[in-house]
This record gives sequence, structure tokens and C-alpha cells, in this order.
Amino acid sequence: MHLEDLLSWHPVFLALLATLFTWGVTAVGASCVFFFKEINKKALNLMLGFAAGVMIAASFWSLLAPSIALEEERGGISWLPAVIGFLFGGAFLFAMDKFLPHVHLSKSTEEAEGIKTSWHRSVLLVLSITLHNIPEGLAVGVAFGALLQNPSMEVLTTAIALAMGIGLQNFPEGAAVSIPLRREGFSRWKAFKYGQLSGMVEPIAGVLGALLVLYVAPVLPYALSFAAGAMIFVVVEELIPESQNGDETDLSTVGTMLGFALMMFLDVALG
Repeated sequence: MHLEDLLSWHPVFLALLATLFTWGVTAVGASCVFFFKEINKKALNLMLGFAAGVMIAASFWSLLAPSIALEEERGGISWLPAVIGFLFGGAFLFAMDKFLPHVHLSKSTEEAEGIKTSWHRSVLLVLSITLHNIPEGLAVGVAFGALLQNPSMEVLTTAIALAMGIGLQNFPEGAAVSIPLRREGFSRWKAFKYGQLSGMVEPIAGVLGALLVLYVAPVLPYALSFAAGAMIFVVVEELIPESQNGDETDLSTVGTMLGFALMMFLDVALG
């Protein structure tokens, strides 16, 4: 089957397949728990920095730039949907961050954010990763949903590049959940189950994003920039601070640079 053949497939179905792939990579990352009980702090900082770099690059190359170009083609004010959507995306994640109970990897249960709860630290850890998987799944879904308005190879390859980039950065996220759970006394299988569970929200968000574009076509530029704003919020709020924990902060910076460069390469070379 040639890549062009995918243009005949329904964009919502393509969004589902793509986000099932990103969920699958989360599960592969979570499977590291079967081989390791500890995760080296230097390696974790490098991987989290890499994930941050991928998300920053994807936010511009795969989401904001297409949003601006699309509005220009429509004859509208090119920057308006990008600015409005971006800020609303950040505001949405800010509200979720304040509402959804979760705890960051380097924090104790007493430092959990969101509504106060007596939930176990394991649940709060999974919810923390789940929180950033929502905009990731939404971004992939909206990118494939754009095929409904412009069924071209350029749009298709951009969406595929985005899914590949999000998938790559999901690997360390899966490991970052399952291995700490193993260290806290969970069995390997149970730690893996919780780790991959954090990625389950991506297919749901992906399909919803594609359906949104399907039924409300004019919202596409806003939806693209909304996903970008939500992802940048996650990067600044969690990924970069987490990657800078400890003494080896240079590694997290290197990881960010590598992640950004790889995502930029994927988007430009494929899209």
C-alpha cells in the first residue's frame, strides 16, 4: 500500500490509528519495568528534556504554522486564531491542572496538586502523565481532521510526522510512570498496567479532536493553535521543571535540543 492510499481513508479513522500508535509507544516505554527497577536520573532528565523538545517543535511546525497558513488562505486575520486558540489551550490546561488531582514525579504525595484527595500516590502519578496526554492526543486528532478540509499529501504527511514525534516522546513518559511504581512496591505487571494506562486517553482525545473538525469546520485554525497552547503549558509547567531536577541539568538541555531538532526534521522532511 502506498502512502497516497491513506487519503481515501476517513480522517477520523486515521486519527484513531495514529493515537493507538502513540498509546502503544507509551506501553512500550512502560514495559521497561520488566527489565529495570530503577531509572537513572541522568537518563530520565535526558528523556524528559527530549520529550519537551519534541512538544515545543510540534507546537509550532505542526500546529501553529498550519493554523496561520490556513487562516491566510481563507482571507482572514492570519494571527488571530493562532493567538486566541493558543491562549485558550493554555487556559484549559491551567484549569485542568488546578482541578484534576495529580502529583509530579519528583514531588511527594503531600505536594499533590488539584482538588485535595486521599488517592494513593500511584493514581496521582498516572493522572499527572494522563494530563499531558490529553493535548497530545487532541493535537494528533486535529492534525488528521484537517484532511477533511484539505485532503492533500502535505496535510497527511504533517499529521503522520506529528504522530511519530508524539509517539517517540511517549516512550520516556511510559517508563517515567511504571518504574517509579515498581520502586514503590508494585509488581512488575501492575506497574506496567498503570504505566500504559496513562496513554489510554490519547485515542479518546484524538477521535474527539478529529470529530470536532468534522462537525465544526471553521474551528480548525483555532483547534490547531488550542492544541499547541495546551502542549506548551505542559512543557513549561511540568516537563522542563522535572527534567531540571538534580545536578545534571545540562543533559536535559541537550535532550530538549535533540527532541526539537528531530521533530523539526520529521515535520519539514515529511511535510
